[in-house]
Amino acid sequence: MPRLRQVPRTEADSDVRQIYDALFGDRDPVASPGTATGTPGNWWTVFALVPDAFRHTTDGFRFYRSKRRKLDPRLRELGQTRAGFARGSQFVFSQHCKACRDVGLSEEQIEAIPHWSITDLFSPIERAVLAYTDCLVLQGGRVPEAIFTALKADLSDEAILELTYITATYDMHATMSRALRLEYDDVDERVVEIAAPEEASTDVMNMVDRKND
Repeated sequence: MPRLRQVPRTEADSDVRQIYDALFGDRDPVASPGTATGTPGNWWTVFALVPDAFRHTTDGFRFYRSKRRKLDPRLRELGQTRAGFARGSQFVFSQHCKACRDVGLSEEQIEAIPHWSITDLFSPIERAVLAYTDCLVLQGGRVPEAIFTALKADLSDEAILELTYITATYDMHATMSRALRLEYDDVDERVVEIAAPEEASTDVMNMVDRKND
């Protein structure tokens, strides 16, 4: 379950209810969860706790899908999908794999996004976008000049700003989904101690040291 309370239809404001109608029909998404893409839908019901944040975020979705954008949608989706993978968000990665298909990326390319650096499936500008995404997400914005030069060889300044803004926004969405345990990121921490048998030593290296004495 999400770590924050979900907002049922009866408590949602008018703007939120419009989105609920589009995604869930006449169902209460808290009592009867589930979207057309198979997600529980609790990203929406948790964000509805703060209607201003809900509106701000949904306006962001409209921003990146606007026909006014200079950035090629294929490059946009590469950045968003790689950001989800690099940040470790099952939700963002999974949803944007689907969006990658919508903009024309092949199944082979989608499957290669996790290991893009060792494939020959991407064009030079696509590789530059993937490398830039890794710098944004994994290096906190530390970008070698060579990567920026590769971007500028194919993209306008406006398109690069759009790419940076959209990719960084989805790094935020991935982080929030994990922190709040939303959608497919509602998973237990897997890096935990595994108990040893009761009769075993609690210090494995001490056992190795004794063996070497």
